[in-house]
Amino acid sequence: MGSPARPAPAQHLILFDIDGTLVDSQAADGEIYLSVLEEVFGFADVSPDWGAYRHTTDSGILQEVFEARLGRAPRDFEVARFRERFVEVIGAAAARAAFLPIPGAQRMLRDFGALPSHRIGLATGGWREAARHKLQSAGMRFDDYPSACADDAQPRASIMRLAIERAIVHTNGEVPRSIVYVGDGVWDARACRVLGLPFIGIGTGRDAERLRAEGAEAVFPDYSDLPEFCAALQRALRA
Repeated sequence: MGSPARPAPAQHLILFDIDGTLVDSQAADGEIYLSVLEEVFGFADVSPDWGAYRHTTDSGILQEVFEARLGRAPRDFEVARFRERFVEVIGAAAARAAFLPIPGAQRMLRDFGALPSHRIGLATGGWREAARHKLQSAGMRFDDYPSACADDAQPRASIMRLAIERAIVHTNGEVPRSIVYVGDGVWDARACRVLGLPFIGIGTGRDAERLRAEGAEAVFPDYSDLPEFCAALQRALRA
Protein backbone atom coordinates (compact mmCIF):
# COMPACT_ATOMS: atom_id res chain seq x y z
CA MET A 1 0.00 0.00 0.00
CA GLY A 2 1.43 3.39 -1.00
CA SER A 3 2.00 6.35 1.28
CA PRO A 4 -0.91 8.74 1.74
CA ALA A 5 -0.92 11.64 -0.70
CA ARG A 6 0.46 14.87 0.69
CA PRO A 7 -1.32 18.16 0.07
CA ALA A 8 0.08 20.41 -2.62
CA PRO A 9 2.72 22.83 -1.27
CA ALA A 10 1.32 26.12 -0.02
CA GLN A 11 3.29 28.20 -2.50
CA HIS A 12 1.61 31.50 -1.64
CA LEU A 13 -0.18 32.74 1.49
CA ILE A 14 -2.65 35.64 1.42
CA LEU A 15 -3.49 37.08 4.83
CA PHE A 16 -6.60 39.23 5.25
CA ASP A 17 -7.77 41.66 7.87
CA ILE A 18 -11.55 41.51 8.46
CA ASP A 19 -13.14 44.84 9.47
CA GLY A 20 -13.16 47.15 6.46
CA THR A 21 -11.31 44.55 4.40
CA LEU A 22 -13.73 41.62 4.09
CA VAL A 23 -16.72 43.02 5.99
CA ASP A 24 -18.17 46.54 5.94
CA SER A 25 -18.15 46.70 9.73
CA GLN A 26 -15.55 49.31 10.63
CA ALA A 27 -17.95 52.13 11.60
CA ALA A 28 -20.36 49.94 13.58
CA ASP A 29 -17.48 48.10 15.24
CA GLY A 30 -15.92 51.35 16.45
CA GLU A 31 -19.19 52.73 17.77
CA ILE A 32 -19.92 49.52 19.67
CA TYR A 33 -16.40 49.42 21.09
CA LEU A 34 -16.76 52.94 22.51
CA SER A 35 -20.26 52.30 23.87
CA VAL A 36 -19.17 49.11 25.64
CA LEU A 37 -16.15 50.86 27.15
CA GLU A 38 -18.53 53.38 28.70
CA GLU A 39 -21.14 50.81 29.71
CA VAL A 40 -18.73 48.37 31.36
CA PHE A 41 -16.08 50.70 32.81
CA GLY A 42 -17.60 54.19 32.67
CA PHE A 43 -14.88 55.38 30.27
CA ALA A 44 -16.51 58.23 28.32
CA ASP A 45 -15.00 60.46 25.63
CA VAL A 46 -12.46 57.86 24.50
CA SER A 47 -10.72 58.88 21.28
CA PRO A 48 -11.94 57.07 18.15
CA ASP A 49 -8.71 57.94 16.32
CA TRP A 50 -7.64 54.31 16.15
CA GLY A 51 -4.45 55.09 14.24
CA ALA A 52 -3.16 57.11 17.20
CA TYR A 53 -3.06 54.09 19.53
CA ARG A 54 0.15 52.20 20.17
CA HIS A 55 -1.49 48.94 19.08
CA THR A 56 -4.64 49.26 16.98
CA THR A 57 -6.23 46.04 18.18
CA ASP A 58 -9.14 45.38 20.52
CA SER A 59 -6.80 44.20 23.26
CA GLY A 60 -4.19 46.89 22.64
CA ILE A 61 -6.70 49.77 22.73
CA LEU A 62 -8.23 48.43 25.94
CA GLN A 63 -4.79 48.30 27.55
CA GLU A 64 -3.94 51.87 26.53
CA VAL A 65 -7.28 53.28 27.69
CA PHE A 66 -6.86 51.60 31.08
CA GLU A 67 -3.35 52.99 31.41
CA ALA A 68 -4.56 56.50 30.55
CA ARG A 69 -7.63 56.43 32.84
CA LEU A 70 -6.49 54.27 35.77
CA GLY A 71 -2.71 54.20 35.48
CA ARG A 72 -2.61 50.42 35.17
CA ALA A 73 -3.25 47.56 32.76
CA PRO A 74 -6.64 45.82 32.83
CA ARG A 75 -6.79 42.65 34.88
CA ASP A 76 -7.65 39.38 33.19
CA PHE A 77 -11.21 39.36 34.51
CA GLU A 78 -11.72 42.93 33.23
CA VAL A 79 -10.50 41.99 29.75
CA ALA A 80 -12.83 38.97 29.78
CA ARG A 81 -15.76 41.08 30.98
CA PHE A 82 -15.25 43.66 28.24
CA ARG A 83 -14.70 41.06 25.54
CA GLU A 84 -17.81 39.08 26.48
CA ARG A 85 -20.04 42.14 26.48
CA PHE A 86 -18.55 43.43 23.22
CA VAL A 87 -19.11 40.08 21.50
CA GLU A 88 -22.66 40.00 22.85
CA VAL A 89 -23.47 43.43 21.43
CA ILE A 90 -21.83 42.63 18.08
CA GLY A 91 -23.89 39.44 17.88
CA ALA A 92 -27.10 41.33 18.65
CA ALA A 93 -26.25 43.94 15.99
CA ALA A 94 -25.66 41.20 13.41
CA ALA A 95 -28.98 39.58 14.32
CA ARG A 96 -30.83 42.89 13.79
CA ALA A 97 -29.21 43.70 10.46
CA ALA A 98 -26.60 41.57 8.73
CA PHE A 99 -23.16 43.05 8.20
CA LEU A 100 -22.46 43.46 4.50
CA PRO A 101 -19.45 41.97 2.77
CA ILE A 102 -17.06 44.29 1.00
CA PRO A 103 -18.25 44.00 -2.63
CA GLY A 104 -16.71 40.96 -4.29
CA ALA A 105 -15.19 39.55 -1.08
CA GLN A 106 -17.20 36.32 -1.07
CA ARG A 107 -16.33 35.46 -4.66
CA MET A 108 -12.69 36.43 -4.14
CA LEU A 109 -12.31 34.12 -1.14
CA ARG A 110 -14.09 31.32 -2.97
CA ASP A 111 -11.90 31.66 -6.07
CA PHE A 112 -8.61 31.85 -4.19
CA GLY A 113 -9.67 29.06 -1.84
CA ALA A 114 -10.06 26.79 -4.86
CA LEU A 115 -6.48 27.33 -6.04
CA PRO A 116 -4.09 24.59 -4.84
CA SER A 117 -1.14 26.98 -5.12
CA HIS A 118 -2.64 29.60 -2.77
CA ARG A 119 -3.68 29.54 0.87
CA ILE A 120 -5.77 32.06 2.82
CA GLY A 121 -5.34 33.14 6.44
CA LEU A 122 -6.97 35.75 8.67
CA ALA A 123 -5.09 38.18 10.90
CA THR A 124 -7.45 40.60 12.62
CA GLY A 125 -7.10 43.10 15.42
CA GLY A 126 -10.61 42.19 16.61
CA TRP A 127 -11.72 39.67 19.19
CA ARG A 128 -12.09 36.15 17.78
CA GLU A 129 -15.78 35.60 18.57
CA ALA A 130 -16.71 39.04 17.27
CA ALA A 131 -14.83 38.32 14.04
CA ARG A 132 -16.69 35.03 13.71
CA HIS A 133 -20.05 36.83 14.13
CA LYS A 134 -19.21 39.46 11.54
CA LEU A 135 -17.91 37.11 8.88
CA GLN A 136 -20.81 34.71 9.32
CA SER A 137 -23.29 37.59 9.15
CA ALA A 138 -21.68 38.69 5.86
CA GLY A 139 -21.92 35.21 4.35
CA MET A 140 -18.35 34.00 4.98
CA ARG A 141 -16.94 31.40 7.35
CA PHE A 142 -14.28 32.38 9.88
CA ASP A 143 -13.41 28.77 10.70
CA ASP A 144 -12.53 27.91 7.10
CA TYR A 145 -9.14 29.59 7.54
CA PRO A 146 -6.21 29.57 9.97
CA SER A 147 -6.35 32.76 11.98
CA ALA A 148 -4.98 34.91 14.77
CA CYS A 149 -6.84 37.66 16.64
CA ALA A 150 -6.65 40.23 19.44
CA ASP A 151 -7.22 37.38 21.91
CA ASP A 152 -3.75 36.10 20.97
CA ALA A 153 -1.64 39.27 21.16
CA GLN A 154 -1.80 43.06 21.29
CA PRO A 155 0.67 44.15 18.56
CA ARG A 156 -0.75 43.67 15.09
CA ALA A 157 2.60 42.43 13.80
CA SER A 158 2.54 39.69 16.45
CA ILE A 159 -0.99 38.71 15.40
CA MET A 160 0.11 38.52 11.77
CA ARG A 161 3.19 36.47 12.66
CA LEU A 162 1.06 34.01 14.61
CA ALA A 163 -1.42 33.73 11.72
CA ILE A 164 1.48 32.79 9.44
CA GLU A 165 2.66 30.15 11.91
CA ARG A 166 -0.83 28.67 12.12
CA ALA A 167 -1.16 28.68 8.34
CA ILE A 168 2.07 26.66 8.12
CA VAL A 169 0.76 24.16 10.66
CA HIS A 170 -2.50 24.01 8.67
CA THR A 171 -0.54 22.84 5.61
CA ASN A 172 1.43 20.17 7.47
CA GLY A 173 4.51 22.34 7.83
CA GLU A 174 4.70 23.59 4.24
CA VAL A 175 6.35 27.02 4.35
CA PRO A 176 4.85 29.44 1.80
CA ARG A 177 7.18 30.75 -0.86
CA SER A 178 5.68 34.22 -0.51
CA ILE A 179 3.17 36.07 1.67
CA VAL A 180 1.06 39.19 1.14
CA TYR A 181 -1.27 40.98 3.55
CA VAL A 182 -4.51 42.73 2.57
CA GLY A 183 -5.94 45.34 4.94
CA ASP A 184 -7.65 48.71 5.20
CA GLY A 185 -5.74 50.56 7.93
CA VAL A 186 -2.46 52.44 8.12
CA TRP A 187 -1.70 50.21 11.10
CA ASP A 188 -1.85 47.23 8.73
CA ALA A 189 0.70 48.83 6.43
CA ARG A 190 2.98 49.66 9.35
CA ALA A 191 2.82 46.11 10.70
CA CYS A 192 3.72 44.84 7.23
CA ARG A 193 6.81 47.05 7.24
CA VAL A 194 7.84 45.56 10.59
CA LEU A 195 7.52 42.05 9.15
CA GLY A 196 8.85 42.87 5.68
CA LEU A 197 5.62 41.82 3.96
CA PRO A 198 4.08 43.38 0.85
CA PHE A 199 0.79 45.13 1.58
CA ILE A 200 -2.30 45.68 -0.56
CA GLY A 201 -4.84 48.19 0.68
CA ILE A 202 -8.64 48.33 0.57
CA GLY A 203 -9.95 51.89 0.78
CA THR A 204 -11.32 54.94 -1.00
CA GLY A 205 -10.72 58.70 -0.99
CA ARG A 206 -8.41 60.00 1.71
CA ASP A 207 -8.13 56.55 3.26
CA ALA A 208 -6.73 55.22 -0.02
CA GLU A 209 -4.28 58.13 -0.18
CA ARG A 210 -3.06 57.34 3.34
CA LEU A 211 -2.55 53.68 2.46
CA ARG A 212 -0.51 54.61 -0.61
CA ALA A 213 1.55 57.04 1.49
CA GLU A 214 2.25 54.18 3.93
CA GLY A 215 3.67 52.06 1.11
CA ALA A 216 0.78 49.98 -0.21
CA GLU A 217 1.72 48.10 -3.38
CA ALA A 218 -1.78 48.81 -4.71
CA VAL A 219 -5.09 50.08 -3.30
CA PHE A 220 -8.59 48.98 -4.35
CA PRO A 221 -12.02 50.22 -3.24
CA ASP A 222 -13.24 46.60 -3.09
CA TYR A 223 -12.94 43.32 -5.03
CA SER A 224 -15.33 44.18 -7.87
CA ASP A 225 -12.49 44.20 -10.40
CA LEU A 226 -11.28 40.76 -9.41
CA PRO A 227 -8.89 40.27 -12.38
CA GLU A 228 -7.05 43.50 -11.54
CA PHE A 229 -6.96 42.63 -7.83
CA CYS A 230 -5.56 39.19 -8.70
CA ALA A 231 -2.94 40.75 -10.94
CA ALA A 232 -1.83 43.08 -8.12
CA LEU A 233 -1.68 40.14 -5.72
CA GLN A 234 0.47 38.15 -8.13
CA ARG A 235 2.85 41.10 -8.58
CA ALA A 236 3.15 41.49 -4.81
CA LEU A 237 3.67 37.75 -4.29
CA ARG A 238 6.47 37.68 -6.86
CA ALA A 239 8.21 40.74 -5.43
